[in-house]
Amino acid sequence: MQQYAALPFRVTATGPQILLVTSRETRRWIIPKGWAKKSVEPQEMAAIEAFEEAGVRGKIKKKPVGDYTYDKRLEDGSTVTCDVTVHALEVAVELSDWPERTQRERRWFTPDEAVTVISEPGLVDIFQKLAVKWMD
Repeated sequence: MQQYAALPFRVTATGPQILLVTSRETRRWIIPKGWAKKSVEPQEMAAIEAFEEAGVRGKIKKKPVGDYTYDKRLEDGSTVTCDVTVHALEVAVELSDWPERTQRERRWFTPDEAVTVISEPGLVDIFQKLAVKWMD
């Protein structure tokens, strides 16, 4: 199953930061992501998810920054393997009101901090590559 994700980021005086949100059920730290839709471009789907799950808007990059795979637990208890394509989103606006604000927590992390709280190994790889790129 294909999903598209946004990697919301900002660059501050002290360096880059990544915005993570909690998943609804397990409360793990994740990036906003959602199912592919035929009529929506991948990067636009990622931007929509960033708004709905994290309450942010900004400039979404068309070229993906990476891909990873994870097993999603469905409501019936079964699991499905999801292939996730990740698009970077430079956050311009952080809203105080957004669709899933009562279901999720959001928090800014440095790339090093984000690596320690994320559980998907493929996503850790993407964070580490971006951290190196930001340091160049």
